[in-house]
Amino acid sequence: MMTRKNLKHIAYLIIGVVLINIVSNYVYKRFDLTQDGRYTLSKAAKQTIVTVDSPLVVEVFLEGNFPSEFRRLQSETRQLLEEFTSVNRNIQYKFTNPLEGEENTSEVERQLFELGLTPAEVQVRDGGKTSVERIYPWALAYYNGKTVKIPLLKNVLGATPEERVNGSIQNLEYTFADGFNKVVNPKKKSIAIIKGNGELEDRQIADFLTTIKETYRIAPFTLDSVATAPQRTLASLLKYDLIVIAKPTESFNDSERYVLDQYIMNGGASLWLTDILFQKQDPSTGKNYIIGDNLNLNELFFKYGIRINQSLVKDLYSVPIVLAQGTEENSQYNRYPWFYFPLSSSSNEHPIVTNIEGVKFEYTAPMELLDNGIKKTVLLTSSPITSLSIVPHEINFDTAIPNFLEIVNEGPNPQEFSAGVKPLAVLLEGRFTSALKNRVKPFKIPATTAGGSEENIAKDEGIDTKMVIVSDGDIIKNGFEKNRPLPLGFDKMTQTMYGNKDFLLNTVNYLLDDTGLINIRTKEIAIPFLDLQKTTQERGFWQALTIGVPLVLLALFGLIFTYFRRKKYAR
Repeated sequence: MMTRKNLKHIAYLIIGVVLINIVSNYVYKRFDLTQDGRYTLSKAAKQTIVTVDSPLVVEVFLEGNFPSEFRRLQSETRQLLEEFTSVNRNIQYKFTNPLEGEENTSEVERQLFELGLTPAEVQVRDGGKTSVERIYPWALAYYNGKTVKIPLLKNVLGATPEERVNGSIQNLEYTFADGFNKVVNPKKKSIAIIKGNGELEDRQIADFLTTIKETYRIAPFTLDSVATAPQRTLASLLKYDLIVIAKPTESFNDSERYVLDQYIMNGGASLWLTDILFQKQDPSTGKNYIIGDNLNLNELFFKYGIRINQSLVKDLYSVPIVLAQGTEENSQYNRYPWFYFPLSSSSNEHPIVTNIEGVKFEYTAPMELLDNGIKKTVLLTSSPITSLSIVPHEINFDTAIPNFLEIVNEGPNPQEFSAGVKPLAVLLEGRFTSALKNRVKPFKIPATTAGGSEENIAKDEGIDTKMVIVSDGDIIKNGFEKNRPLPLGFDKMTQTMYGNKDFLLNTVNYLLDDTGLINIRTKEIAIPFLDLQKTTQERGFWQALTIGVPLVLLALFGLIFTYFRRKKYAR
C-alpha cells in the first residue's frame, strides 16, 4: 500500500522533471568532450551565420553506398552542420544522391559539370565484388535566391583515399564557414588587377578571377594614366583594398613605382607575382635562353626587406613534363623529369599553406630575406636538393632531359645540388618604409588643407599592412582546352591538380581577412582510420576474441550461479 511519504517522493520527482523540461527550453548547452575540440565551432565560423534571419538550406551530395572513409566524411559533415544548426536554427540541411532515381543520369552529370561540380571515383566492395562508382563530394548552400557551391573533398597528390578524406575533414569547418560567408554577407572588399606593364591577360587568369569575384569586387586598373595624372591615379588606387600584379613583363617607370609605393604606405595590401626570369630565343642561333630582368622593382623590394636574386632554380623535387616521341601516326607521350619546374611545398603551419597541395613553379628565381624590422614568413620554398644556375642559361631539351634522367636514376651530385632550401614565396607584415624616402620624388601628392592651400603629404613611413611576394608569375596562369580555361593548377598533360589555386585564394583571403576566418585552417583534427593490412592479418584473432570471450564469460556465470544455487538449497 502506497504511503503518504511515497506519494510526496513521486510528486517531487514529477515536479522536478517538469521544471527541467521548462528550463531546457530556455537554456541550451552542448558539451564537446573530444580532445581536439572538433565539435566546437570557432568564433569566426559562428560570426558568418549570425545575421541569417531566413532559411539557409544546405544540400549535401553525400548519400549512398560509400566506402568506410567516405562514410566518415559523411558523418563528420553531418555533425558539423548540426553544430551550425545549434547556433542558428535557420540553418537547415539535407543529404541527397543527385543521381538516385534519375532515368537519364548522363544529363544530370552534364548539368552538375556545368555547375562546376566534378565527380570523384571510388571503389565500392559489395559481396566480394569491387566496382567503381562516381560520387559528388559537394554541397550547395541556398540563401535569399543566391547559391554557393562548397567542395567537400580535397585533391591530394599521391594520397590514399584515407589521407584524402583526412585532409578534407581537417578543412571542413573552414570550407563551410567560407561558403556561408559568401552566400550571406555582401561583398565588402575590392581588388584591383594591375594592368599596363605587360601583365597576364584576363583569359590567362580567368579561373582565378572567376573564383575571387564570388567573394570580392574586382576591377582592372591600368597604370597608363600615371603619365598624365599621377595624383588622380593614386587617389583612385587607394579606393581598393588589395592590388594583384600578375607577371608584369615591362619595366615600371619612376612615377608608376611611386604610385605603388604610396599605395602600400597608405595601408594597401598587395600580391606581387613577379618573374624576373624570362625565356627568350636568340634569333641568330634559334637557341632558347633564360635571361634576367628586374623590371625596375629591385629597389622597392630591397627596401621592403626582400631581394630576388637573378639565378635559376633547379630542384630535384619537380613537376614532370610530357613530350611526344615518334611520327605523327605513331607518336607516344612520355613523362620526363624537368628540374626547372619546382614543386614547392611547406611544413609551415601558417593558414595560407596549411593543408594544401604542392604548388607548381616554372623557371623561378630564389629569394633572400633582408633584416629591416619587418615580420617575414616564408610560405613556399624549394626542396633541400636544389641547384642554382647563373643566367643567361640555355634551355635545351635534347641535352637537359638525358642529364636529368641520369640524375634521377643514379642520384644527384652532392656538390651540384648543394644550394639547400630557397624561399620562393614570402609574406611580409608591418609598417614599411617608403623606397623613395629621402629621395627626389617624381611628382608631388597634394592635399587641400583647411586654408585652401595644397601641401605634399607623401608618406615616408607607412601604416600597418601586408604583402606577399612570389618569385614566379606563372603560378596564377591557367591552361586551356579547346579555347576554354582549365581550373587553375590543373596540368592537362599529366592530369594532375596542383595546389596553385588554393595557395592564391588563401593568400587573397589572408591579405583581406579582418574576421579571422582564414585562421580556422590551422585547426587540427585527429582522425583515426583502421589499418587495413593489420585488420586482415589479425582478423581471426579479433573474431575469436569478440565471439569467444562473451561465451566463456556467460558459461562461467552459469557455473558460478548453479554452484551457489545448489549450495543454498542443499541446506
